[in-house]
Amino acid sequence: MMRNKIIKGIGAILPLWGLGGLFFLSSMFSYSQTLENYLQMAAENNPKVKSAYSQFEAAMQQAPQVASLPDPTLTMSAFGRMIETRLGAQEARFSFMQMFPWFGTLKAKEDAAVLRAEARFQQYLDARNEVFFGIKSVYAELYALEESIKIRKENLEILDSYRELALSRFKSGSSPMVNVVKTDIQREAAKTEIELMEDQRRPLIIRLNLMLSREPGAVVKVEDTLTFPAAVVGGRNEVLFGNHPTVAALEKQQQAYEMEKVIADKEGMPMVGLGVDYSIISKRTDANPPMNGQDAIMPMVSVTLPIFRKRIKAAKREAELMAEGMEYEQEAAINELQGRLSGAQFRLSRANKLLDLYERQLESSAQANTLLISAFSNATVDYEEVLQMNQDILNLETQRIEAIKEGFTAQAEIEYLFSITE
Repeated sequence: MMRNKIIKGIGAILPLWGLGGLFFLSSMFSYSQTLENYLQMAAENNPKVKSAYSQFEAAMQQAPQVASLPDPTLTMSAFGRMIETRLGAQEARFSFMQMFPWFGTLKAKEDAAVLRAEARFQQYLDARNEVFFGIKSVYAELYALEESIKIRKENLEILDSYRELALSRFKSGSSPMVNVVKTDIQREAAKTEIELMEDQRRPLIIRLNLMLSREPGAVVKVEDTLTFPAAVVGGRNEVLFGNHPTVAALEKQQQAYEMEKVIADKEGMPMVGLGVDYSIISKRTDANPPMNGQDAIMPMVSVTLPIFRKRIKAAKREAELMAEGMEYEQEAAINELQGRLSGAQFRLSRANKLLDLYERQLESSAQANTLLISAFSNATVDYEEVLQMNQDILNLETQRIEAIKEGFTAQAEIEYLFSITE
């Protein structure tokens, strides 16, 4: 009476040479169509992902702002009392001035803004990948719950058949009534456990739907099979982790701060202003000198004098310290990713080993269970042993499902850790 649909964790070694060891990438592993649909839905609708992308698009708008020249200045003056000049009375004056930053300043500011936008894009990728990992984890929990309910319902049917066997033996006088009572006790416990598990399904469904930005009560479909590869991930992975969105974002921020140092140097140089001054002159009536009443046009040049250097030095030092801090953060992020990888590798390896053990034990337990039932039918073994063996099989199947969930979740985390920039 073996339970049907024993789901095996298929071990598939995926060799990729490099970085001193073997590893696998998420692109080399395909999920069920249902889970793929949920991931696509999350990429399009999850509010955390959409927020991160909006912040990236907002950062992209910084480049045209900082790369623009400062607004020109137009000054208009009207004289309440005319100022007399040799050519006539000065009635009004207009001054126009455009300031130009030092050569390369605007380009440096634009480059810094683009780098910050690229960092935002990497943060968006990381937010999306984190949401994917969260969805896979909840999906694995739902799978384990559904499978646990399924095997307990099958176990309830088995207990019903055991009850019929114990009752038949009691009626024939070869077995006490207590065996029927013991079976009823386990049947009631099994029913309650199924009810509790079905109640547990709702919060998981709500959690997944909220991550998909759907109605909390929307129907969630879970496939009846989860598979995950077994792989040996060895060597040091600084190069690989250097392409992880978390690290790449910090690197872009570091480059932006390096560019801020260039900006500080250039802002310490003079700004040059070019302009023109135009005066409206009225004609003299008491005389007629040459060029009488001709308006005056005067080109102008202005230069800022950046003699107060404390601000420039402080800005440059700030950029240097921030760039240094980003470098340390990259190192810390790589260390954290490597630590998480080590733990995920262990859980994946453990899940595969436990799956192999549980399936061998289930095969042996099924044989033992068949022998015990036959022996009980022939009145050569105690009924308590039959019930205990059935419970042992149920526990092994539960542990096997938990191993599948653990292996799938570990695989999902490794895929997140190995996610690269796009």
